[in-house]
Parts: sequence; C-alpha cells; structure tokens
Amino acid sequence: MPRSPEELMDYLAGLRIDVTTHRHPPLFTVEESQGLRGEIPGGHTKNLLLKDKKDQYFLVTVEEDARVDLKTIHHAIGASGRVSFSKPDRLMALLGVTPGAVTLFGVVNDSERKVTVVLDEALLEHEIINAHPLHNEATASIRKADLMRFLEATGHRPLVLKVSQ
Repeated sequence: MPRSPEELMDYLAGLRIDVTTHRHPPLFTVEESQGLRGEIPGGHTKNLLLKDKKDQYFLVTVEEDARVDLKTIHHAIGASGRVSFSKPDRLMALLGVTPGAVTLFGVVNDSERKVTVVLDEALLEHEIINAHPLHNEATASIRKADLMRFLEATGHRPLVLKVSQ
C-alpha cells in the first residue's frame, strides 16, 4: 500500500525537512499549473516516468517549461535503447501516484529502488523546488538541499544531468 500524502509529510518531518504546502484545485497539466505562478515562488517541475526496453524505469524531472527529446534522452540517462512513457498501473505500483500527480516525492513509495531519479541540472539552479505531494491538489515547496537529503534518505541518489533542450 503506497504512503498517503500525510505519511509523506510525516516522513519529511522525521528527516527534519520543512516544506510549505499550497492547496489548490486539481491540476493535471503544466499549462493548468502555470496559472499559479505569481503565488508560488521557485522552480516548478515536470515529471516523466519513462521505461526502456529492459523495463528499467527513470523518473526524469525538469523545469515545467523544459523540452525533452524522447528520441535521444536514452543516451543521456543510460537507458537500454529508446524510452517510452510508463503505463498508469506502473505509476501506481512504483510511485503510488496517478497520471497528473507524478512527482519526485513518489520515490518514497519505491522501497525496492526500481526507479532511477534523473534531475535536470537547470532545475537545480532554483533554491526552492515545487512538486506535488503525491496528489495534484497541492504543491509542496522544498529547499533544494532538503530535496537532495530526501532523495538520499529514500535510497535514490539522483543523476544530475543536462536532459532539457
């Protein structure tokens, strides 16, 4: 059973990581979330759960307006051949989220460490990173250093690469 948003917040509190949560109507696309831009400072994320031909999974996180070339990204991230989007059932099984709520925080549910986290280096130019807290009815703001500590605590040392164009 995946962790709930409340259990995620408890996990973060246990690591002494503070986040600020901004509640809002459900957001399913980057375009919808851009309507909140004056209210929530920091870098806003777009998350892609990709799989390669050997069923390796990669959670690629970039800035919301970044472009990613799915035909060539496999070279940068070390995938076996070209990648495709993961199916919704795999989103739930691996990250405990549904389409429209894919988030870096989902790795808290990947106890078997089947997902490789890839952070675009341009995203890390922001001191504050914003992501959904396991659902798309809120945005959680976390300091970059705390995000890295969270990822390490879950056993997901991220690859920091230039993946956006």
